[in-house]
Amino acid sequence: MNNNAIKNDAITSRDADFAQWYTDVCRKAELMDYSSVKGFIIYRPYGYAIWEQIQKYLDDKFKKTGHENVYMPLVIPESLFNKEKEHVEGFAPETLIATIGGKNQLDDRLIIRPTSEVLFCEHYAKIISSYRDLPKKYNQWCSVVRWEKTTRPFLRGSEFLWQEGHTVHATEEEARHETLKMLDIYDGLGKELLAVPFMTGRKTEKEKFAGAKETYSIEALMHDGKALQSGTSHYFGTGFAEAFGMKFQDKDNVLRYVHQTSWGVSTRLIGSIIMVHGDDNGLVLPPYVAPIQIVIIPVQQQKEGVLAKAREIETALSAKGYRVKLDDSDRTPGWKFAEYEMKGVPLRIEIGPRDLEKNVAVLAKRNDGIKHTIAIEELPSQIEPMMKAMHQEMYEHALAHLNGHITEVKTLDELKEVVDHKGGYAKMMWCGDVECENHIKDLTTATARCMPFNQTPFDETCPVCGKKAHKVVLFAKAY
Repeated sequence: MNNNAIKNDAITSRDADFAQWYTDVCRKAELMDYSSVKGFIIYRPYGYAIWEQIQKYLDDKFKKTGHENVYMPLVIPESLFNKEKEHVEGFAPETLIATIGGKNQLDDRLIIRPTSEVLFCEHYAKIISSYRDLPKKYNQWCSVVRWEKTTRPFLRGSEFLWQEGHTVHATEEEARHETLKMLDIYDGLGKELLAVPFMTGRKTEKEKFAGAKETYSIEALMHDGKALQSGTSHYFGTGFAEAFGMKFQDKDNVLRYVHQTSWGVSTRLIGSIIMVHGDDNGLVLPPYVAPIQIVIIPVQQQKEGVLAKAREIETALSAKGYRVKLDDSDRTPGWKFAEYEMKGVPLRIEIGPRDLEKNVAVLAKRNDGIKHTIAIEELPSQIEPMMKAMHQEMYEHALAHLNGHITEVKTLDELKEVVDHKGGYAKMMWCGDVECENHIKDLTTATARCMPFNQTPFDETCPVCGKKAHKVVLFAKAY
């Protein structure tokens, strides 16, 4: 996005090798490191700080909508895990199982949680007996383990951090409302914090969560034209309730099953920020999610008054609530410029002897490289409008990329051209048969990302089988 900067040679160009570019950014920007176990990464302070900002945003939203945080055990007895057949079949290939406790073989093996539905169900069955106990709206911040064959930092790991909400309700209407309300909160996260526009919609039967009646998702589009499922919200109906005996006595004294939802986002969101906004010089962080929002770099800091003024600016901006770093190390200004550009810090303030003489500072924006000369006393009042503008510019840039990569297709050849060459979403009419969905995956490796809420038909037949088409669906290659 920043066309004015000199290329950082430590980072592979996006267009030369996007996968290597991504790995370079993760490592060079000090977001993570590899551990000695494949797929289990170390979240370094800078990377974890991004996750903390996401946590703060969502935790506030969850609590304002009546949700409470809990913590469930790390392990699930295999006998308990096996109580919901469809759910087990969906996760069985990815489970990590503990078979020995101390020096003894375990009679009931322990599954390291890949998700916590069964734990919540077991608990809810114990504590719910009456309509007066409902709704129960719990959320958990934790890590989960899914034994992935192919791993990539943040995008697909054997262990990742996430939140998982699990709620139970007296009525189907209330549970369905909850499912879509949480999807809206996730969509708002993209608009307000990440500057990432999401496609939202319902998953096909083939792509829905194991055990769910309906799954809805937020899908982000990366720079290379691939999609990334960035969060999901599920309506379970009464399936788990029937398997686990989650019943309540209703107001009419009839015993009924609860209606259940589940919803979650993970550290995969960090991957979406990197790939949606990054450029050839590294990260480009939206201002409200950035761990460091402003970096102050004194130029010729050994000269009288420069460092003192830089510290005054740091104090003034920190007092306004901004996350500020003053780099007064003995590194050269050029090194510092490149370092914080690579780390995606939204705003850089430069101040040197000449600036002091004029009582000004130079303010550089990371997203486009544009510099502004501003009177020092006006800095505190100028930062917020600049951050707001940056956020909007980044969102609109990503939205333009998204809208430019949604292509209506009416034939299989057109679909293949989009997913294999242009990239992005192939928007097609679909008959609803899973055989057609499977054929597209076999032909192109593209999958159905979602059926968008706007179901405005633009053709009458399914391009795969020629039958009557009923649904609009977006296909894309995905991470």
